[in-house]
Amino acid sequence: MKTLTLSLGLVAAIAFSSCQQKEQAPGEIQHVVVIGIDGFSASGLRKANPAFMDSLMSVGAYSLSVRTVLPTVSSPNWASLMMGAGPEQHGITSNDWELDDFQIEPVISDFNYRFPSIFTIFRDQRPTDEVGAIYNWSGFGRLFDSNAVNLSKTYPTQDETVQAFAKYIVDKKPVLSWVHFDEVDHAGHDQGHGTPAYFEAIRKADSCVRVVYEAIKKAGMEKNTLLMIVADHGGIGKGHGGEDIEELTIPMIFYGAGVKKGHAIQQQIYQYDAAATIAFALNLKQPYEWIGRPVKAAFEGFDEPAVNWKGVIR
Repeated sequence: MKTLTLSLGLVAAIAFSSCQQKEQAPGEIQHVVVIGIDGFSASGLRKANPAFMDSLMSVGAYSLSVRTVLPTVSSPNWASLMMGAGPEQHGITSNDWELDDFQIEPVISDFNYRFPSIFTIFRDQRPTDEVGAIYNWSGFGRLFDSNAVNLSKTYPTQDETVQAFAKYIVDKKPVLSWVHFDEVDHAGHDQGHGTPAYFEAIRKADSCVRVVYEAIKKAGMEKNTLLMIVADHGGIGKGHGGEDIEELTIPMIFYGAGVKKGHAIQQQIYQYDAAATIAFALNLKQPYEWIGRPVKAAFEGFDEPAVNWKGVIR
């Protein structure tokens, strides 16, 4: 009986170990680089035919049906991408939000009323590793605690932003880095979403994505970097902020270490799943208050989640 008990215990231990191993992100991921493109809709990606992002999708994983949070404006959505939760949790409900001027308190916060972002938990769990953000829209920087990163800097033009970010990658080889580009959103407001000028702005952003990719290669990080491309919202006419599907639907692209090749992700993805995916990729424990779930189906060794309701995965 004792021998049987030990055998069963060994089997259980092996099964538990296998289960634990299956839940871990691909071990080759040592860096995560996030490219955020403001005002970048899913239909814009389809119609602009950005050559480089199309090539990344062909050898990576992607979704063209990611759902934003409401309202479809920048601050709540960039916050949700970084914070693994929606406005109901993190409290950033409009572009008027400021650290000392808000409508609702976050459900959990530090003494500055900040909800924990991916940068917060990264600094807490990996205090000596390099992490930074460079952004074209200055308002992006107010959404997270600059004390949680090694670098937080804004540049007035997209060209300056991408060059500074490329240099940062090569010089510092950060474990986690985030860049924000703003010209697609400007084109949407100035000329209209779905116009030739809007599509041209997407193709220009595409050239910036290539610059970042080349910097990753130059830094010798290509084989162990997860590259993610995200957006905050789409638009309709010359605006956004409403509930039209063009405003609500944006793309998300995954490329690099451990990512499936040419895989159209079937599960529904939400804005707040981005932070959870970064945490998963870097083996960080996410806060209980986050509602995002990692997009594991983007990675080798993980299946699409089973449909457990009568709905149909599109």
